[in-house]
Amino acid sequence: VACGGNGPYQSFAKGGCPMNYVLILVGSILVNNFVMNKFMGICPFLGVSKKVETAFGMGMAVTFVMGVASLVTYFVRLLLVHFGIEYMQTIAFILVIAVLVQVVELVLRKISFALYQALGVYLPLITTNCAVLGVTILNVDEGYNLLESVVNGVGGALGFTLAIVLFAGIRERMALSDMPKWMNGFPGALITAGLMAVAFSGFAGLIG
Repeated sequence: VACGGNGPYQSFAKGGCPMNYVLILVGSILVNNFVMNKFMGICPFLGVSKKVETAFGMGMAVTFVMGVASLVTYFVRLLLVHFGIEYMQTIAFILVIAVLVQVVELVLRKISFALYQALGVYLPLITTNCAVLGVTILNVDEGYNLLESVVNGVGGALGFTLAIVLFAGIRERMALSDMPKWMNGFPGALITAGLMAVAFSGFAGLIG
């Protein structure tokens, strides 16, 4: 859909187009899903997907960290460029993500200690979750502006949440089913994840 003129998709952002943000959002959730397409964030995807409740909790935590990290790292990148130390980008981004994860840990411990315990070691591991770091670097590589970066970050996290919740739901059903013995545990989980990745590949032509 073309932008410009007085049409419904006329630009409302500096050099931007409303439809661009929709395409970025849909693309990051379905077409370029970080787990199913880019195979990032596999560790929490497999480790915290035995129950839908804990999977959803992890998804919400990742959504907060990804969204805020995309916002903050945009300005951090500007500072690094200003001082000519762009080579410190990865270290600076990881520090930002680590601080945000600490905030999530403190909040969860206060408002939902049961979920905090259920997430266990996978909660602090968000700091080294390659999907979170990956989305911040992708924002830079794609040259996204501030709003595009946030939309891509939130969309990527929602895509992660969608994948892990669907996966958890399937694993719960499998646990209650009479499955072959060799399908119990991770073998069945890996086969399921592979079939889900094939299903998500069907979204490849959604955005031309």
